[in-house]
Amino acid sequence: MAKKLLRTLAGQAIWPPPVWLMRQAGRYLPEYREVRARAGGFIDLCTNPALAMEVTLQPLRRFGLDAAILFSDILMLPWALGQGLRYADGEGPVLSPIRNAADVRALDAARLPGAIAPILETVRGLRAEVGEATLLGFAGGPFTVACYMVEGKGSKEWDQVRRMAWSDPGLFGGLIDLLTEQTIVYLSAQIDAGAEAVMLFDSWAGVLAPSLFRAHVIQPSARIAAAIRARHPGVPIIGFPRQAGTMLAEFVRDTGVHGIGVDTSADLATVRECVPATVAIQGNLDPLALLVGGQALTRETDAILAAMQGRAFIFNLGHGIVPQTPPAHVAALVARVRAV
Repeated sequence: MAKKLLRTLAGQAIWPPPVWLMRQAGRYLPEYREVRARAGGFIDLCTNPALAMEVTLQPLRRFGLDAAILFSDILMLPWALGQGLRYADGEGPVLSPIRNAADVRALDAARLPGAIAPILETVRGLRAEVGEATLLGFAGGPFTVACYMVEGKGSKEWDQVRRMAWSDPGLFGGLIDLLTEQTIVYLSAQIDAGAEAVMLFDSWAGVLAPSLFRAHVIQPSARIAAAIRARHPGVPIIGFPRQAGTMLAEFVRDTGVHGIGVDTSADLATVRECVPATVAIQGNLDPLALLVGGQALTRETDAILAAMQGRAFIFNLGHGIVPQTPPAHVAALVARVRAV
């Protein structure tokens, strides 16, 4: 019998639903912090197969979740293409910003296979260790990856990115095209190495006007999904266009994803009405409700489960676990979901 998460992504309404959590491997776990201290830099951790396997598996050992998601980062793709990247303490990722055509031409797709080889080794090792959990590969959506590449760091408004998209659509469209093609290569390689499903994280999709959302979120995601379906029939794809709002139904329709991740702001009753029953819905507990725990966590968990009963549904967060989250709250959440 297929694994629980894969059956859900095939459109089956399984109850209790499968559960996993975005950023489930990370700083809230003391065992992760110990490995991170040994690894050196963050890129060193992502490219050390033994250590990356260990932190991927840590939340499975603690909580018995239904998926293990490869421990890596969406910015490993631009790093693999040759863009300068470092992770500064307390500052997050810092990249050499892309501002013109010469910067785009400097990206080198020929570097990709060698650069991602350790990550693929991690995937191969994980496939033998995950047991009944589903092994998820992932990549960033081209627009979200481009956000960091153009801005050079994190941002709230992504002014440089949006300005480039409006003022020089040829340049920005060329960058999106390059990232789309290389994301196809990257995800296909993860599937070849053993990933059983893949997820596309477009965390900053919600900053775009509808016309740009269609051009730089929906169209690239549709190309990636079509290529994965052609190369790897039967491997499901989860899309996560965070804060898509009223564009969510169009995203689902035009991309053909098997599952749709929804953020904390989305009302699940509305999402249920606008998404076909054959598409699994994933989400959408507020990470801060998980942080707070207690009655707030119980109330929100129960409301989500009640809203999604009878649907193909994957219990998850609306964004990633925050580092201050007590592991005991995660254990309580998983037990609550499993008890329905």
